[in-house]
Amino acid sequence: MKLARLLPAIVLACHAAAQDHDIVVYGGTASAVIAAVQAKKMGKSVIVVSPDKHLGGLSSGGLGFTDTGNKATIGGLSREFYHRVWQHYEKPEAWVQQKKSEYGGKGQGTPAVDGENRTMWIFEPHVAEQVFEDFVKEHGIEVVRGEWLDRAKGVKKTGDRIETITTLSGKTFAGRMFIDATYEGDLMAAAGVDYHVGREAQSVYGEKWAGVQVGVLHHGHHFGKMNISPYIVPGDPKSGVLPHISTEPPGEFGAGDMKVQAYCFRMCLTDDPSNRIPIEKPAGYDSNRYELLLRVFEKGWRETFHKFDPIPNHKTDTNNHGPFSTDNIGANWDYPEASYERRREIIADHERYQKGWLYFIANDPRVPKDVQEQMQKWGLPKDEFKDNGNWSHQLYIREARRMIGSYVMTENELLKKRPTPDSVGMGSYGIDSHNIQRYITPEGHVQNEGDIGTSTKGPYEIAYGSLVPKKGQGANLLVPVACSASHIAYGSIRMEPVFMILGQSAATAAAMAMDAGIAVQDVPYEKLRAVLLKDGQVLHYDGPKTSRGVDPKSIKGIVVDDADAKKTGEWKESAAAKAFIGDGYSHDENAKDGKARALFAAKLDKGGEYRIFFAAPHNNNRATNALMEIHHMGGVQRMKLDLRAPSPGDGVCWHDLGTYEYAPGDTSEVIISNKDADGYVVVDAVRWVAE
Repeated sequence: MKLARLLPAIVLACHAAAQDHDIVVYGGTASAVIAAVQAKKMGKSVIVVSPDKHLGGLSSGGLGFTDTGNKATIGGLSREFYHRVWQHYEKPEAWVQQKKSEYGGKGQGTPAVDGENRTMWIFEPHVAEQVFEDFVKEHGIEVVRGEWLDRAKGVKKTGDRIETITTLSGKTFAGRMFIDATYEGDLMAAAGVDYHVGREAQSVYGEKWAGVQVGVLHHGHHFGKMNISPYIVPGDPKSGVLPHISTEPPGEFGAGDMKVQAYCFRMCLTDDPSNRIPIEKPAGYDSNRYELLLRVFEKGWRETFHKFDPIPNHKTDTNNHGPFSTDNIGANWDYPEASYERRREIIADHERYQKGWLYFIANDPRVPKDVQEQMQKWGLPKDEFKDNGNWSHQLYIREARRMIGSYVMTENELLKKRPTPDSVGMGSYGIDSHNIQRYITPEGHVQNEGDIGTSTKGPYEIAYGSLVPKKGQGANLLVPVACSASHIAYGSIRMEPVFMILGQSAATAAAMAMDAGIAVQDVPYEKLRAVLLKDGQVLHYDGPKTSRGVDPKSIKGIVVDDADAKKTGEWKESAAAKAFIGDGYSHDENAKDGKARALFAAKLDKGGEYRIFFAAPHNNNRATNALMEIHHMGGVQRMKLDLRAPSPGDGVCWHDLGTYEYAPGDTSEVIISNKDADGYVVVDAVRWVAE
């Protein structure tokens, strides 16, 4: 009898030991914070169980040059974050190492709209972290830090519902709803939800860009036709292979694998001597790791500093750029499923690799002097990441696990080949995968593989079903970061503003499911949609496909966009420039093969003289001798055009090709080719203006 009386008390004591909340958010990312804020705004008790000490994930970990796509699609609390960043930089005291007027609106632009919603998309890491901390403080959100989920036995479920999660420290958290807002999808995986790691084959979802992409060269983050030997002694396979090159076959084109795109730290650097810590040799430094970079320099490549993107106060958000850069290609394939200990080893190796990369360029006597002298101007900022040796606390986990949920987002939804059901947010950034492997070609050269950069041709909607598991696998779990998407679709969805958008939508659905006593899969979409719209989310968009694109109809004269040009040879689409005509532009991927040709034609009903202009976004990697042909009444005018010429401000770059005469009804043709080009040949539009 005594034992029987004691049992209920024991059960009650066990329940009391678990911290109990309406919604438990696992993760410390930007998405986690936004989800918690939304839950609190909807009147729910919420706790953030964060493995990380610092809140904000990559948004506060160095990615301050925000990948936005079309800013008009970013609403709700995500937009409020960027509004608060703008508010910070409106204060004179925010500009410590630089005058506000000096920085101006560089990069992707400072304001999006006027008034209360004005935003700033470029910021320093500590500023972002303070915004997230302010969110937490203002809304009274409970946060426990340094608590790592016990992935082996820390998830207790009854049927398809999670009851509690327990961390390695032994703390237990009970909730009615759970949100996994980690980059890795650790809670989702530990709860037994289906997921995928790596690339799907093209056949799985019918995606053009899926699977191994041998022979496809995007972005310029490859060796192209440099024909660099991968061997220690150039041309001698018996001498062994240089570091960071795989000796395994890359796989068949279009086939799937379990490899993930490369990670790196988004380094925050400064060239301000008053705030700069010189680059030091890291422990375990091995100069042999960078031998391949020397061979790239020997080929004349000089783009080391092209992604030292300027953020306020003479700092950078430095990202990977080129064939051998800050991405530690192939060193992260086991990260998604790895133990915490193994993940720490991978993170440490990435830090060692990148610090070594910096030190090598700044100090090795074999590095070209012009590159070395420029690198010596850079160092770590004293006022960032003060408790972590001034180095970022967050590795860029571009992709890890991805849930296979109620609905899987694919390339087909992003490219609008089929409609997306039940929109809970939007994305618009291009489909962007970094390289996945570095291998040896049959010809005996080194090459990178996996880099994808293709336009989505405007904003796209993201399905509610991509945030929830399949029915029967998790009735009270939502996953806004490691969401349900193919590798290709995730290449665009994986942007920080989108993660914040999806975090807000996930918390909204969690609160509604809890109130109705239903599974998250059964939340009525129309009711969810109404709440999301009320809270400022953008679920559908009919405006210009990109905020940087200029409508050809708004320009004086006859304008033919590159989308309407007759192109032969290989051309790649892009929308990375600050401004362009239409939805993007095309480039020849620096092929230098003489096969890429674009013909722009316009019928001129009225005769007379026409001044002709050619648009092409400028960059230092452009050709200085792009071959142009202008067909007119008097014959053919041939010229070589310097595409590196800068554009006026952040506007479209128009090159004046001269004035030519035409008879009424003539068709004027302007042709550009990459014959003998010494850089990228880029085409955007041609314009005819009657004189």
